[in-house]
Amino acid sequence: MPPVIRRRVASVGANLPATLHPVLRRVYAQRGLTREAELSLDLKQLLPPQGLLGIDRACDELQQAVTSGGKIVVVGDYDADGATGAALAVAVLRTFGAGAPDYLVPSRFHQGYGLSPALAEAAHAMGAQWLLTVDNGIASVAGVARAKELGLRVVITDHHLAGPQLPAADAMVNPNQPGCGFPSKHLAGVGVMFYLLSALRGRLREAGWFRARSDFPEPRLADFLDLVAVGTVADVVRLDYNNRILVAQGLARIRARRMRPGILALLQVAGRDAATVSSTDLGFTVGPRLNAAGRLEDMRLGIECLLCESEQGALAMAQRLDQLNRERRDIEAQMRDEAMAMVDKLEADAVGLALFDPGWHEGVVGLVASRVKDRLHRPTFAFARAKEAGMLKGSGRSIAGLHIRDALALVDARHPGMIARFGGHAMAAGLTLPEACFAQFSRAFEDVCREALDEAALERVLESDGALENGELSLETARALESAGPWGQGFPEPLFDGVFEVRESRVVGERHARYRLRAGGRTIDAIHFNAAEHLAPPGPVELAYRLGVNRYQGLETPELRVELLKAV
Repeated sequence: MPPVIRRRVASVGANLPATLHPVLRRVYAQRGLTREAELSLDLKQLLPPQGLLGIDRACDELQQAVTSGGKIVVVGDYDADGATGAALAVAVLRTFGAGAPDYLVPSRFHQGYGLSPALAEAAHAMGAQWLLTVDNGIASVAGVARAKELGLRVVITDHHLAGPQLPAADAMVNPNQPGCGFPSKHLAGVGVMFYLLSALRGRLREAGWFRARSDFPEPRLADFLDLVAVGTVADVVRLDYNNRILVAQGLARIRARRMRPGILALLQVAGRDAATVSSTDLGFTVGPRLNAAGRLEDMRLGIECLLCESEQGALAMAQRLDQLNRERRDIEAQMRDEAMAMVDKLEADAVGLALFDPGWHEGVVGLVASRVKDRLHRPTFAFARAKEAGMLKGSGRSIAGLHIRDALALVDARHPGMIARFGGHAMAAGLTLPEACFAQFSRAFEDVCREALDEAALERVLESDGALENGELSLETARALESAGPWGQGFPEPLFDGVFEVRESRVVGERHARYRLRAGGRTIDAIHFNAAEHLAPPGPVELAYRLGVNRYQGLETPELRVELLKAV
């Protein structure tokens, strides 16, 4: 069934400044902004780090490590959030004068997610005295225990939900750990690391550390917000007010070309101009290229690109990441087609989907689950064979109304021992289970989804900000929307709807549909990505679309980016 367009509650934003573009006033108001103060995305408005449970204890540990010259090894993760968080930690600790901080990232294929006993042993072999996790650790009970056996101090920074048992770390910072009252529960892993490093800098400043060392002047942590912005957007966490500040400040630095060479290089290979980069660009160009390293090879390549101080060196690594991303797209396209063929054979009324093919690539199943979820609006898991004999690794994506990690917890409670391990968020989760249990899991997941989701929840809805008047379909409006935001999860990019007449249509780039439209005496261009197979003929159509700026050969024109097209 095609999506239903539903308009948001109309609002004019009466308490927002009259100087705002009228479309922007309406859009902001429909996202719950009611006061002018909420438009300020200044760093001074950030929540203070003292609200994070355990941050003082973590600073105690890291202050001792830095001032004693102890060896800190950062344990990261193989996605963009973990990569930016690891790069942030290593880069900032270097500016603090820490003793040669290093990092480790587990292999997706051989070690799996998080601080495992094997990873603790590898860090010990590197001479680690302190382990500092980023974007993982809250579930690493065995890994932390092994690190402690080896005499290591362990500081965990994470943002995932805790399991029934917490690891016996020396310090733990996680806004979602039990007992933490930090108001912003949606920090990405890189955001949690930024907060800890900010608090640590304050501690070192109070101790006179920077005054005593002329070779290590006190750094400006705001200079590292480009990394925080990339990781926050790429991890698709909710852009609450606190996260919007972090992303907006990072974007401002990127647009001013005050960014790390690696991020500049990733934008260049993606053909994006840093001066006009948006949060969408970070999510759809920079993030996937970083993630490609962890999906197909080794995330060290992505982290090294982010840490590189040379533009030439960073560009070489970014080009390799771009190549990996192209390979990933080819693999994903084949798997997606196979998944859709499977879906066609499933029961028509299936609510929760579990898909598996012996030939699927373990690093790409999450993307396939996401594509199926987007198309069918059903919670979906996709599985591939793991390196561990007889086991499957699955990655899932959910829809509003089903907390997918909690769904796995319920399946686990009803079928003890079936799932080897699991973890995740409300909208994304992963698990490992024996291949022999796949059919059992499929039935159990379907049961849980059917209990949680009613017909209304299973209806795919596109929430529209309404129609744009003829005079609002302008370059001025497009520029205003582009410079606003930042847009993302929980603070969605504006979407509009309306009826237009197709005057011309053609296929571009083999996969995309390009239109010349007319409405109310005005003509405007539109692009519908990956929709060449459904090219609309001349005549009236209803669209759900975003309004953007098309830049071509030095010219700027308004353009509709079509999300949904239906004949009228």
